[in-house]
Parts: sequence; structure tokens; C-alpha cells
Amino acid sequence: MKDRVYNFYAGPGALPLPVLERVHSEFFNYNNTGMSVMELSHRTDEIQHIIDDSGARIKRMMNLSDEFEVIFLQGGGSLQFLMVPMNLSHPGDKIDYIDTGYWAEKAIKAAKSLGRDLEIIAASGDRNHTYVPNSDSIQTRSEAKYLHLCTNNTVVGTQFHNFPKVPIPIVADMSSDFLSKAIDPSPCACIYAHAQKNVGLSGVTAVVIRKSILENSPDDLPELLDYRTHIERKSNYHTPPCFSIYVMWQILRWIEEDIGGVEAMEKINWQKSSALYDFIDATPLFDCPVEVESRSRMNVVFRLPTKSLEEQFIQEAFESGLVGVAGHRTQGGCRVSLYNAVTLDAVKNLIEFMDKFAQKTNY
Repeated sequence: MKDRVYNFYAGPGALPLPVLERVHSEFFNYNNTGMSVMELSHRTDEIQHIIDDSGARIKRMMNLSDEFEVIFLQGGGSLQFLMVPMNLSHPGDKIDYIDTGYWAEKAIKAAKSLGRDLEIIAASGDRNHTYVPNSDSIQTRSEAKYLHLCTNNTVVGTQFHNFPKVPIPIVADMSSDFLSKAIDPSPCACIYAHAQKNVGLSGVTAVVIRKSILENSPDDLPELLDYRTHIERKSNYHTPPCFSIYVMWQILRWIEEDIGGVEAMEKINWQKSSALYDFIDATPLFDCPVEVESRSRMNVVFRLPTKSLEEQFIQEAFESGLVGVAGHRTQGGCRVSLYNAVTLDAVKNLIEFMDKFAQKTNY
């Protein structure tokens, strides 16, 4: 559509145009119900089908065994920062965390508030979070109930490309790289991701949970904060965010049926990020501070020589229909998010603009 811009916001992020068109076509009359999906009761067969089929598609694309359940919750990643330690440990239990910056720090703060014996067993703050700790060197405490890490760090542009090999279960906050690449889920007890980056709208969070890990959950959890409640009630314990789940379902269909699954999606994401990183590395005006082996395939951060040049770049990009390229408010600089819905054509247009800007600046 000629009047649409190229959206590089870090979240909520771009949505696939085919999905928007499908949602538009069904907006007033979903599945011949004579109603919008937003009007349907959450107790209808139509809504439960959307919930159930979304979970089935995630299990299929992630190659999850029947050991795992997929549930859809509200509250974003921020609520999961609390629900994970509440469900997977008891007060006083040891839990291990990796600190790779902004979102990991929020998860650590939340877990500490619950009275757990939390230890940060690896961190990257010594070099301003421009890398992730080497997965092979991470050592956990043997009595720890789990190891928590944020796989992709949107603010600083770093990413774990493999799970650490540790003897305890892993809890992975995959909010910004969920279903962007193929993974081996076997080391994980829990994976969670709010949807508004790669798989949908704000308002819904996908949680993949290994059922056996819940056998030792505390018995006195509030029902609403107990994973077992939502598994038993099939993500319909209380009114779920039906429209957000519906849009996520449409995106899951798009990834599986149109793109060809997460393996095909991963190849596209590597093409996009490689093209942009190659250009940045070859152009003196732009500098990516992240160590090469730790660079995120989802969020590319870079700087220009001066703050005034960065502001000029961001403004001229916006005027050229390239929106959302400003860095996180705590970091400054520039950031380009390459989530699943961002097309290779969008990246090519960005690189063309960056090249013209560099030539004009003559730096």
C-alpha cells in the first residue's frame, strides 16, 4: 500500500501486511457469525478455537513435545518477571539469573522482591552490556531451581544465539525473538514472550511451560497467578484479550503457512540483519558498538559521530517514511528493529537512505 511507511519501532512493532488485510476483511463479520471477533463472547466455540489452534501452531513450529503446554496470559513480560519465581520456586529457594541489561535487570528486581535467594551468575555490565556472556562459561549453582535469561536484549542490541549448557532448567524471556528462529526447547522449563514484537499485538503473552516443573509449585498461589489455573482452563479462566489473541493467531498462520515456518523465517531474518550490519561496518559514519558474536538479529543499534547528526538522521529518516529508528530513551543513538513482519524491501530502502545520508554528510 503506497501510503504506508516502513516501521522499525521496537514494540509494538510492524505487523505483516497480509495479516492486516485478512483482519480487515473479517473485521465486521468473523467466520459468518455476523459479528466482529471483538464482539464475540470469550466462551464461544469460535474464540476457544482461536486459542486452541494458536497453541497447537506454536507447539508445531517449535517442535514441542506433549511435555509442554502453551497458555496465553495478560500483563506482558513484566508480570512474568513475578509469575516465574512464584510458580517455579518457594521463598528462600536459590534461583540464578543472567544480567544483560535493561529487561534482565527488571526481571531480577521483581524476583528479588519475593524473598528468593537470587544470585547473578553472569553479567555484561563491565562493558556497558555490549556483549552477552559466553554460553560455554556459565556456571550455575547446583541447588538452583532454574536459570533465567533474556535471549534478546532490545535496548542494547545483543542476543544469545544458543542456550547455555547448564544442569538446571532454563527460563527464557524470548519476548523479542520468539518464533524468529528455530531453537531447541529441550533445556527449557519455561519460555515466555509478549506478542507485540514478533507475533502480534500488545495485550497477550505466550507462555510455554513444561508441565513437570509445576509439580513442586507452591500450593498457596492466588488462582490468577498460578500457571496450573490457566492450563486447566485453557487460557480462558477470565476474559482473555480476544482480539489480541486473534491477531496473534493470524500471524502464526502467516508464519506457518505463508512463510513456511520458523526455519524459513530465520533465513529471512538473517538476510535482513546481515545486509544492515554489513553496510554499517563498511560505512565510517555509522558505528555498531556491539561485539560481533553477540549482535542481535532483531534490534540493530548504532551511533553517529555527534548527537546533532543522530537527531538529523532520525528526523530525515522519518520524513522519508522510515519511522522508529531512534534509540531507546536510556541509550540514545539509533536503533532499527527487524522483527518478523519487517520486510527485506524495508531494509533495502533503509540502507539506500543511510547510504545517501552518508554521502551527503561526507564524513
